[in-house]
Amino acid sequence: MTKKDTGKTRIERDSMGQMEVPEEAYYGASTMRAVLNFPISDLRFPRGFIRALGLVKQAAAQTNMELGLLNPQIGDAVVKAAQEVVDGALDDHFLLDIFQTGSGTSTNTNANEVIANRGTELLGGDRGSRLVHPNDHVNMCQSSNDVIPTAIHIAALASIKDDLIPALQGMRKALEVKAEEFWPIIKTGRTHLQDATPVRLGQEFIGYAGQVERAVLRLDHAMEDLSEVALGGTAVGTGVNAHQEFSARTCARLSKQIGLTVRETENHFQAQNCLDGVVETSGVLRTVATSMYKIANDIRWLGSGPRAGIGEITLPEVQPGSSIMPGKVNPVIAESVIQVVAQVIGNDATIAMSGQGGYFELNMMMPVAAYNILQSASLLATSATNFTEQCVAGIGATNAGPDLVERGLMLGTALAPAIGYDKAASIAKQAAKDGRTIREVAREEAGLSEEDLDLLLKPEKMTEPGLGSGGGGG
Repeated sequence: MTKKDTGKTRIERDSMGQMEVPEEAYYGASTMRAVLNFPISDLRFPRGFIRALGLVKQAAAQTNMELGLLNPQIGDAVVKAAQEVVDGALDDHFLLDIFQTGSGTSTNTNANEVIANRGTELLGGDRGSRLVHPNDHVNMCQSSNDVIPTAIHIAALASIKDDLIPALQGMRKALEVKAEEFWPIIKTGRTHLQDATPVRLGQEFIGYAGQVERAVLRLDHAMEDLSEVALGGTAVGTGVNAHQEFSARTCARLSKQIGLTVRETENHFQAQNCLDGVVETSGVLRTVATSMYKIANDIRWLGSGPRAGIGEITLPEVQPGSSIMPGKVNPVIAESVIQVVAQVIGNDATIAMSGQGGYFELNMMMPVAAYNILQSASLLATSATNFTEQCVAGIGATNAGPDLVERGLMLGTALAPAIGYDKAASIAKQAAKDGRTIREVAREEAGLSEEDLDLLLKPEKMTEPGLGSGGGGG
């Protein structure tokens, strides 16, 4: 849809007067002013947000036609032009910096102008002739102050529903497959980075799967809050210049478009003067990231070695690990996840600061909050999928874990119910001092038969609830 840059310009106008814009541009004077006002970074609103803006503008036009407020011919042109925004055909014309006016007015205006000029073109007019007006038609019953927070919520909802949750569900399934595969493998547990009682490798992976399962539940809760939107409050929450039925009808349309419930807020003043829903969701994304850090880091450590580390699992070899050490292979996929986690936690700090930017009837940190919440959701989704496919799916088990169990000092825990905590501790300390096994020392000092030792020191029994024979331990 973008014409080739000719180097030529045309004159566009807004309430402040005339501006030159590139001949091929669909945006107008107000967008051009913002381009010149905010040459700050190379950060732009992501595709998901631009799509959400298009959905809002399209649903609004359909509602306004239904209410008899918008000429059907003009309304149809707006709907068609907005669909091109939804589809990404006009992305090149959304070029404003994230670090702009805090309400996101510049980007709302950008959308209005692009849709208006494209709609005008569809009606046979020239760009800039305003057969479709950016304010009177495209922005009817709306304000930047309710459109932008609504678009943030819709974009975040779509990203979580369509990308992040499916990615996490894929990770959970892959971890559960590994849990089943590794269930027979008994290894030494670790607490405080010290040897603990035996655990099944499969049980460790079940724990990871449980973290991911609860991550999805937390996201479900956050989505419920995000589904309440500010649309209909217009400038300050009063709904001035908007039909009383506009918001409810438009939200019903948006619900059908994204396949999730979107509802008008019960308190427009709350919805527009704060970003609490976004702050809460970011906190959930931070929690998801923290879970992914724990899983990725555990797997990185379990695969450390191959000879001087733990080495209880093998990780897929996806690339050479060193430019100087031949044959070295590093846990690069897990390291990628951990770096994503750092970024998400940083984004959460930015969003927390953004949430504090609500003054009286408006939060003035919406663009940067939008960028960071959507980046976090996207990074977690792509990272989870990559981790699942390039790491988790190819993990194998070694003999290192089972080989260490018989020599493990924490087998002494199984003796405690039979001989008491103090005696079991003495045996463990003696075994550590002599470099012998618990079984060897207990055979000499515990007064237990070989049959008793076989029963008590069976690692499998230590991976499930229950007491050994004899009295209670400490």
